[in-house]
Amino acid sequence: MSIQDLALEPRLRAVMEQEYPRFSAAEFARRHKLLGEVMARAEVDHLLVVTDHRAGNATQWVTGWPGTIEAYTVFRPGEKMTMFMELYNHFPLCRKIARDADVRWGEHRGIAKAIEELKRRGAKRVGIMGPLVVPKYRALEASFQVIGLEAEYVKLRLVKSEEEIDWLRIGAALSDLGFEALLRETRPGLTERELANIVERAYVGHGGTTAIHFIGCTPMAQPQIFVPPQFHSSRKVEKGDVVFCELSALWWDYAGQVLRTFTVESEPTPLYRELHAVAEAAFDAVTGVIRHGTSMEEIIEAAGVIEEKGFTVCDDLMHGFGGGYFPPVLGTKSRPAGPIPDMTLEENMTVVVQPNVITRDHTAGVQVGELIRVTKTGFERLHRAPRGLLRAG
Repeated sequence: MSIQDLALEPRLRAVMEQEYPRFSAAEFARRHKLLGEVMARAEVDHLLVVTDHRAGNATQWVTGWPGTIEAYTVFRPGEKMTMFMELYNHFPLCRKIARDADVRWGEHRGIAKAIEELKRRGAKRVGIMGPLVVPKYRALEASFQVIGLEAEYVKLRLVKSEEEIDWLRIGAALSDLGFEALLRETRPGLTERELANIVERAYVGHGGTTAIHFIGCTPMAQPQIFVPPQFHSSRKVEKGDVVFCELSALWWDYAGQVLRTFTVESEPTPLYRELHAVAEAAFDAVTGVIRHGTSMEEIIEAAGVIEEKGFTVCDDLMHGFGGGYFPPVLGTKSRPAGPIPDMTLEENMTVVVQPNVITRDHTAGVQVGELIRVTKTGFERLHRAPRGLLRAG
């Protein structure tokens, strides 16, 4: 399948056809302006953006470089960034991809070199975005007053720009390809591991990579699992199984998320038909109240159809998505997801609505849902995967 076959709009195909896709100069300027505003409020003179042993994606948001092993980027508005990164064989590509940064090899002492650079610049009060292990944090703290700005970074990622939403459209299209292949090719005799391979083969050739593919299969007559497991077993698919999944293919740092349920060469049992009908009703009820300004209480109340029908959930009902697993993370009345966030939805937030409706005895469940965009008056679907209780074979 070619890029043209993905049925993407020309501007999205143009993004995919780049040698290495890049956001525009205007988009990076927007991000850097926001960083400067955060720094001013926190009264820090420099910012250290961190990826440490593949954890932390602020580096990619600020520079375009995914970070790989380590990256320590010194940022100050109006000045060229300096990045110390690993490993040396990653250095040539980093210099090519990272935007507006003086990229230097960290020589396996990147935090020490970043501290030297901050001292050279006369830094006194340094903000930090991204994870840093305790010994490195203490080394930084020994030379500067350090202010953690991770919460502020999360806030910057909640509302997406139009360019970011376009990249999420690509991630959604790639995720849909994975589900389309899974539905088409699932058959008795394949293992869960082979199902995962089918999913990946659908989008890797288009530049997609895997965020997650949680896939579960269990006999409808005697179900053994109620939520898709995070690791694939050697169990083989059988006729009469139900397969439910949560798939996210990444376009760089921007993934879709599609959650679906289907049967294998068999009609659904009455229990699974009811579970799925309730999940679909919950999805419609929740998305029916979503708009700019929606409160968290409105969303939880809308999902009350789940408890009204005698069921509950295991997975979170809804969560922010797109560059991370973000607020608001919500459960339901019967399975809360911790304290209810003190916030309302905003236009251009992107969230996953995913009612994983299960039986109260935790024996059977379904997955339904997908990534959507919050609009001023409602929501926009970013996925094209068909809804409904589907059937393989």
